[in-house]
Amino acid sequence: LTGVLDDCLCDIESIDDFNTFKIFPKIQKLQERDYFRYYKVNLKRPCPFWADDGHCSIKDCHVEPCPESKIPVGIKAGSSNKYSKAANNSKELEDCEQANKLGAVNSTLSNQSKEAFIDWARYDDSQDHFCELDDERSPDAQYVDLLLNPERYTGYKGPSAWRVWNSIYEENCFKPRSVYRPLNPLAPSRVYLSFSWTGLCLEKRVFYKLISGLHASINLHLCANYLLEETWGKPRWGPNVKEFTRRFDPIETKGEGPRRLKNLYFLYLIELRALSKVAPYFERSVVDLYTGNGHEDAESKALLLDIFRDTKSFHMHFDEKSMFAGDKKGAKSLKEEFRLHFKNISRIMDCVGCDKCRLWGKLQTQGLGTALKILFSEKEIQSLPENSPSKGFQLTRQEIVALINAFGR
Repeated sequence: LTGVLDDCLCDIESIDDFNTFKIFPKIQKLQERDYFRYYKVNLKRPCPFWADDGHCSIKDCHVEPCPESKIPVGIKAGSSNKYSKAANNSKELEDCEQANKLGAVNSTLSNQSKEAFIDWARYDDSQDHFCELDDERSPDAQYVDLLLNPERYTGYKGPSAWRVWNSIYEENCFKPRSVYRPLNPLAPSRVYLSFSWTGLCLEKRVFYKLISGLHASINLHLCANYLLEETWGKPRWGPNVKEFTRRFDPIETKGEGPRRLKNLYFLYLIELRALSKVAPYFERSVVDLYTGNGHEDAESKALLLDIFRDTKSFHMHFDEKSMFAGDKKGAKSLKEEFRLHFKNISRIMDCVGCDKCRLWGKLQTQGLGTALKILFSEKEIQSLPENSPSKGFQLTRQEIVALINAFGR
């Protein structure tokens, strides 16, 4: 891929250089920190749109929850506990199933992080969301260690997976007329037309590109971390070039593949823009990435602020001011349509049959929803008080974790 992206003044080479040498190494470090590695998710919410018949039948595609005795005291108890500085203890790994099988979610939690969870909850506050948020108080919601549950190919495919993406594109996405649908590669009569944005305003083009970019990102991770073989019950993951070619090669996809990858760059720019815009929220002394370990918390915040400085130094940001800039009434209804479409997509993620795919789908959707919330809250962010909690704009810990990890993907 080379050249300038549509709807931007930015070229692909500049993004590659900026990401490879400045952003990616720091984001990787940040994702390994306690504050950012634990994500609370409810993987048992029923699919709101159709009978949930597509649940993954692959071995261990379900979650094996930790036994009651192993659930951190900080989650179970309503009282705040003194933070444990015990070193990371791997004995619990024996009690919970490890993530060495296909789709199983490893819900083991380290001792070091146990008692901080209850305190994180008090930083969380309800807002006008772009996403359907999980109820964190639900008995089905559980903390997952993202480092123990990497996004990779789990064997989840076929009609159930296609139905999720078809529903997203057909019913919840503004799309160019010529993009071939449905996505089911076994469907008869494949028809490709010349690509045209005719009739789609900037906002609707942006929405389509974000969803397409998210789809490309997920597919890239599946191709890069694919189950290559399983011998003696031990799986081996690695890059699957053939699968990558099938999904992205210009000839195999009739020119659609490179456009999908360009949409991934576009998604990157949107989330990068959101990070640069939300910097003032985190620069205030009143905001703390709280885990209970003062030294680590200070280091995490310093690293995050360093990343914000880098994002601001990038000189070819996407300009979101051109969005929703028409007459006030039309802009307001379009923004609401945007929000409701996106909220629906976040609900569709509860229809994903494989738990690990559902985990990463929900996290990345919430991350993008958080980015959109930031971009549409610029005035509120600029007028935040320095030394008191924000009233006009607030991010929950869940949103912060999702934003950073989605951008990290």
